[in-house]
Amino acid sequence: MPASLPLSAAPSPWMILPFALMLLAIAVMPFLAKNHWENYYHRWSLSLGFLCIAYYLFGIHNASRIIHTGHEYLSFLALVGSLFVVAGGIHIMVKGEAKPWVNVVYLFFAAAASNLLGTTGASMLLVRPWIRMNKYRITGFHIVFFIFIVSNVAGCLTPIGDPPLFLGYLKGVPFWWVLQHCWAAWVVAIGVLLGIFFVMDTWNFRKASRLVREIETAQEQWRFGGLPNLFFLAVILGSVFINDPPFLREAIMVAAAVASYFTTAKEVHNANDFSLAPLKEVAWLFFGIFATMMPALDLLQAHASALGLQTEMHFYWEAGALSGVLDNAPTYLAFLAAAFGSAGLPIESGMPEFLVSHGHYLIAISVGAVFFGAMTYIGNGPNFMVKAIADRAKVETPSFFRYIVCYSAPILLPVLFLVGILFFSRWRLF
Repeated sequence: MPASLPLSAAPSPWMILPFALMLLAIAVMPFLAKNHWENYYHRWSLSLGFLCIAYYLFGIHNASRIIHTGHEYLSFLALVGSLFVVAGGIHIMVKGEAKPWVNVVYLFFAAAASNLLGTTGASMLLVRPWIRMNKYRITGFHIVFFIFIVSNVAGCLTPIGDPPLFLGYLKGVPFWWVLQHCWAAWVVAIGVLLGIFFVMDTWNFRKASRLVREIETAQEQWRFGGLPNLFFLAVILGSVFINDPPFLREAIMVAAAVASYFTTAKEVHNANDFSLAPLKEVAWLFFGIFATMMPALDLLQAHASALGLQTEMHFYWEAGALSGVLDNAPTYLAFLAAAFGSAGLPIESGMPEFLVSHGHYLIAISVGAVFFGAMTYIGNGPNFMVKAIADRAKVETPSFFRYIVCYSAPILLPVLFLVGILFFSRWRLF
């Protein structure tokens, strides 16, 4: 990938509008016209998405860009969809009275699991037990912190953990490099978030009726169902590393999902209240997001040299900020290309030299792309899926804007600022 696109090949800045309208519709339509949005959100997504597709086809005659994005979308949907179906066939029954310290332990081990199962796999497998173990007092902040920790920040230690890091692995970053260089930022971010959650959850726990908790949970025990689906989960995760021939990886994922769906006992699906409705919603919405963000990403790549990227702090904040509203995987690649360009190295063959001379930039890009994916529901693929599962379980989750105003801006952003100061500023301690 070149450091930047030729300016002549870049789309018109006006073509950012469909992406802005897509984000605005997701944010405000559920409030302004809830029934209309629930019935016609797929038409909004298709209309705005096909507007950008038509522009690339007939306006700038760049069909290859559409094909590339289409492949990315199908890969995304195959991964998220297959993990959703397989995880829906695994039932983990937990006791419905989780004390704050139990919740903290659960989130910590779920965070560790995110680096083995991926943030998507861990989120799909563990969000339903998370809802059940807090069912007598669950609120929106339980879902938000699950998204913060398990669906995003946790996946910063291995290429399996989060898609941006996997793309870096495919470009030549050694498998254990991110663990060796990002573990300290991971520990700080996870530790601070768990500390904040413990304080909030303790207050929530004390408000709940002790008598109700003890009576209603006295007979509940931990139980596991659908464990054969762990085999299909392993197949899906193993297929992630298959690159050739094209679409073999996606075919294996879909085959594993289909096999899981038809071999899982109906009582397990019923116990999970399993439905394909959340997957359908994510598929339609992300079709529009993938299509409309093409101009935004291409403009970012075309003007990468004008972003003033000179320090680790620049890479951390700019890659992070855009990862919060764009898909963090292509955003990671765009800033990686910019870093290689500033170093005068080819991205396809210069990785060993780049890691020696400019590896500090890659640390900043990696941490920014992964951590900031939690700033909005669309920053990372699992976010919307977790929200959809929680909504179906009748958990009151925050809206798009409320998520930002009440949670990610006042809680997550200061944590990200602390990480930036400690690891990427002139005053850094590590």
